[in-house]
Amino acid sequence: MGEEYVYVATSDVGRVIGRSGTTIRNLQDDSGCRIKVFRNDDGDVYTKVQLKGSTDTIDCAKNLISRITKLRVTGDHSDDESRVSGWGKSYVSSNQDDCSSKNQTTDDWDEPDTTATPVTQSSRTWSSDMMWSSGSSHTSGSSHGFKSGFNRRQIKIADRGRGSSYQQHSSSRQHHGTSQFNVPDSSGTERKVQIDWAALHAGRAEAVAKKWKGLPDIVKDFYNEDTEVASLSYSDVEAFRSDRNGISVVDLSDKDRLIPNPVKTFEQAFRDYPEIIDQIYKQEFVHPSPIQCQSWPVLLKGFDMVGIAQTGTGKTLAFLLPALIHINGQTVPRSERSGPTVLVLSPTRELALQIEKEVQKFCYKGIRSVCVYGGGNRKEQIKTVGRGVEIVIATPGRLNDLLMNGVLCLRSVTFLILDEADRMLDMGFEPQIKKVLLDIRPDRQTVMTSATWPPGVRRLAESYMTDPFQVTVGTLDLQACKAVVQQVEFIEDSDKKERVMEFINDMIDGEKVLIFCSRKATADDLASDLLLHGYPVQSIHGDREQEDREQALEDFSTGAAPILVATDVASRGIDIKDITFVINFDFPMHIEDYVHRVGRTGRAGSTGKALTFMSRSNWKWARQLIKILSDACQVVPLELVSMAERYDKWCERNRDGRRY
Repeated sequence: MGEEYVYVATSDVGRVIGRSGTTIRNLQDDSGCRIKVFRNDDGDVYTKVQLKGSTDTIDCAKNLISRITKLRVTGDHSDDESRVSGWGKSYVSSNQDDCSSKNQTTDDWDEPDTTATPVTQSSRTWSSDMMWSSGSSHTSGSSHGFKSGFNRRQIKIADRGRGSSYQQHSSSRQHHGTSQFNVPDSSGTERKVQIDWAALHAGRAEAVAKKWKGLPDIVKDFYNEDTEVASLSYSDVEAFRSDRNGISVVDLSDKDRLIPNPVKTFEQAFRDYPEIIDQIYKQEFVHPSPIQCQSWPVLLKGFDMVGIAQTGTGKTLAFLLPALIHINGQTVPRSERSGPTVLVLSPTRELALQIEKEVQKFCYKGIRSVCVYGGGNRKEQIKTVGRGVEIVIATPGRLNDLLMNGVLCLRSVTFLILDEADRMLDMGFEPQIKKVLLDIRPDRQTVMTSATWPPGVRRLAESYMTDPFQVTVGTLDLQACKAVVQQVEFIEDSDKKERVMEFINDMIDGEKVLIFCSRKATADDLASDLLLHGYPVQSIHGDREQEDREQALEDFSTGAAPILVATDVASRGIDIKDITFVINFDFPMHIEDYVHRVGRTGRAGSTGKALTFMSRSNWKWARQLIKILSDACQVVPLELVSMAERYDKWCERNRDGRRY
């Protein structure tokens, strides 16, 4: 068995892995090759992928991966199978033997016309969506690193349906000066082509300015600071922030700006907007949450903002209420705008629907909204958009679908929210997000919310936000809610179902339990067993029809089915305030998902309890779980400490460069 390394454009990694790993499993099954995608914590343009198997299986896997990249770049829609919102195709396993033509790589595509003249904006522009190959190596440890051996590597480029194999002699990351390529023409003769990066960038700035010329100015500042808030001293402000779960505010710009003081009451934030205050009290809110105290002054003042806080802390209202005021305060009448004013991007259908419910609760000035998401009634969504809306809440896939088909225009969007940005990046939505942002005017007001602050989110904020403030509640470290009692139980996999039934039998009327499983099949199996034993249960995961998912959430919310079995699709998409218990039937694949699962209970100031089942196979998470439990002032079982120590010793004995 040999191995080989290839380098895939980081923007395409999500397409190689697929939703919940579906695509990479299909690739492995169809090629017979083991595929491993390495982590890219440095934010490099390219991500390392390991291929293990025979020469034939490795070649087959390379062909299939190239097929995914090629189809996305060329936009070939001749086969509608598994189209992703008009953004190209993702790989799907089929009965055809894709590997039978494994030698027909991109070298067999029609050759593009090439010249020896420098490439500028007026001539050909080359796609940066490439797959790098380090060359075949069938002995362990002989692969080259990305930064140290990429001269004369093959680049697969697809250019508007035509492609070729190129030899690169200079770094593709060069953004200034020129880069030179040796390009073979149809006769096999190599010609030199230069890319003038400076000319391309200069032309881009001119094109962007021309694209957005003539649009009306955006009104952003709607804040009249309350006299009591304005009179707070520095020590008073710091004491208040410290008492409210440790609010911190950082100016991410290089400007010398005053940070707005936090508000303590709803009246201090919205004294000029009595209708907003009336709607707040109708929802029986008592006082602003910590993230709201600081976010409202920042956003009403018109600044961009990154809001980082745990789940269930009121981030939705933190950006929603300023958005409503922003809509009504623009100079162009709502009836004369070419499209929505506010766009909210959400990673999951459930979270998008939850945001729409919050919008509908605040009937402010007759503002209309629509939620567009995959799996919903596309025809009805298009009709609603056509009637005119001020707010669009969308998942990236369906939004790109409507944009590509000319159903929706985003030129009038002046307030953009990227909700749960870290989750969207985890799910591979970064290419779709970047594509959407190209259609929105750059002088917009942008809000980004996240539960964590990973490098990908930082990169997104640096690229697409203008001088933002970062408002953080608590710490930037991964931390679970302290209002939730977290317990860990060590149990064999075969005993989990019986333990769940014992737990349910001890529940009293009015209590609800949310049970998380890592696999859809496990969720279906557990829900079926509970149903056969007479328990009122519902289930939710990505393979269920949208109407079934919505019905499951409705039954769980009303108490008709106080037991909900779910995969991680629900770890950020459920905002039901009276969930009493969370059970982690399977330990999640990522420690971040543990925090979000636990955060489904103990919301809106209430308390909750989380029970996590652990077996020996979960021992690699023990050390990280200990830290989360300790930071949340929870009891750390001695067996968990022992498990972490055993895993550390095992890693010491097996240090040979492998990833664990």
